Amino acid sequence: MKDICIIGSGAGASPVAYELSKAGYKVVVLEKGPWLKTEDFTKDELVATRKDLYIPNLEDESHQIVRKNSDGNWSVKNTADTGSDFWNGNVVGGSSNFMSGYFHRMKPQDFKLKSTYGEIEGANITDWPISYDDLEPYYAKVEEVIGVSGKVNQHKYLEPRSTPDFPYAPLATNIVSDLIDKAAGELKISTFGTPRAIISKGKDKRNACYYSNYCGSYGCSSSAKGSARSALLEPALETGNLEIIPFAKVFHLETDGKGKVIRANYYDAEDQKQFIEANLFVIAAQATETSRLLLMSKNKDFPNGLANNNDQVGKNLVFSSGGVGSCNLNYDDFDPDTAQKLKAPGLFVNRACQEWYEIEKEGKKIKGGTIDFLWDHANPVSRTIRAKWDGNDLLYGTALKEKIHGYFTKQRRLKFEIFTDWSPNDDCFVELSDDKFDKWGDPVGKIWTGAISYDKTVGEILAKNTIPILEKMGGKNISYTISNYPSVNLQAGGCRFGIDPETSVLDANCKAHEVENLYVTDGSFMPTGGSTTFTFTIYANAFRVADKILERLKTI
Repeated sequence: MKDICIIGSGAGASPVAYELSKAGYKVVVLEKGPWLKTEDFTKDELVATRKDLYIPNLEDESHQIVRKNSDGNWSVKNTADTGSDFWNGNVVGGSSNFMSGYFHRMKPQDFKLKSTYGEIEGANITDWPISYDDLEPYYAKVEEVIGVSGKVNQHKYLEPRSTPDFPYAPLATNIVSDLIDKAAGELKISTFGTPRAIISKGKDKRNACYYSNYCGSYGCSSSAKGSARSALLEPALETGNLEIIPFAKVFHLETDGKGKVIRANYYDAEDQKQFIEANLFVIAAQATETSRLLLMSKNKDFPNGLANNNDQVGKNLVFSSGGVGSCNLNYDDFDPDTAQKLKAPGLFVNRACQEWYEIEKEGKKIKGGTIDFLWDHANPVSRTIRAKWDGNDLLYGTALKEKIHGYFTKQRRLKFEIFTDWSPNDDCFVELSDDKFDKWGDPVGKIWTGAISYDKTVGEILAKNTIPILEKMGGKNISYTISNYPSVNLQAGGCRFGIDPETSVLDANCKAHEVENLYVTDGSFMPTGGSTTFTFTIYANAFRVADKILERLKTI
């Protein structure tokens, strides 16, 4: 019998495992994927960008994705047929192994979205049951324990902080960062250094970043990236109180008929049924899969799925709304010294803008978002493949070779990413498929990806406001795309927390309203996602919940 059984091993799971094992409790982590170590990660583009080694075989484990077509009708496609997966790093440490590590805090107003900005037509907006002040100490803790590099710069939407600066100095940046700052400054727009969950100096057994030029989508081969595995699980293992079981696919949580989970049933590496018994259970399998597990854990007391007698499990999924833009910086447009410095590989851009975190629209303040600047990914194969097109025409021979040569030697592509709120709505949820099953015979997740037009409008405003910065820098071929397609690597909701058990799955401490000993600590708890990436907030909240669990255990 274990004290705590945790399902999943990523950003939502690892703080709980770390804190409870350090406190002397016996913890077991069940991870569906393999246990890869730092030395297993390489800069192999085909492996990393395809992620065939890091996600399940889609023939074995797929999803059904439901999207609205241009004609307004819904269509269902299976990812095993399309090849476009909805997985995010099924390995020990989860998708945090492959993140880029943009660690912006949410703002105080993000916790009070409804009361600050009002209703949004077609959206299920609600305030959080906790405030920024409740989470602030844990943001600070993540910066120290996970390791966040950067420098706090004053700007009008800088959130309140209990610490004056980040614990690690900023990572080295390319001269393009200075060009961005200069152009933005001339336009009276504030930019600042992007905080990154990548350490700039060694920490314990982790090495500093060595600027490999391959970061996002790649596992870190120096452990500089603050993945759940290297930053938390590996230190937790040293306590002797943590056990990690890879290739453990949990398919059903069993209850005692009195509102208490007693057993996690799973398939092991040989597809044999096993189980773990524990006093407390924590699910952190990433939003869509956490909802799927609860929905599969039906019994006579929970005929609609565990903790789902109010029919809220799986509802109000959120992703990250926004889009991307880019420009070409042609070396011939700059003096030779600047052009040479622009070519420097490996160095980060690390520039962000929150000038429009709030914007005026039709005489009313509405939520805006965050812009992060970054280089086009270094991947040479995918960049070469994209070069084969000239509009709708296919290039070949000398014309193709000249274009490829020019792309790699005469310019560099600067991108920006926009992060805005994805409004929870009735058409964005996960349910169990009734006709598609995984290799164990369990129904796959059927994910509805409905979005409201309001979110796209906000993204368009931010993109148009960003374009002048690129123009001022001398950027060419400027373009952007704003989409309502969900960001697969940024998913939350499905088990939102709240005060009212009728409209939420979890209470303010992320314990299931209906289940005495069940917590959910991945992004599922989030009613709204803010206008940033989610991982920082998931880490911080999981540390907060770990403290709540420890307080509870001390009273038993």
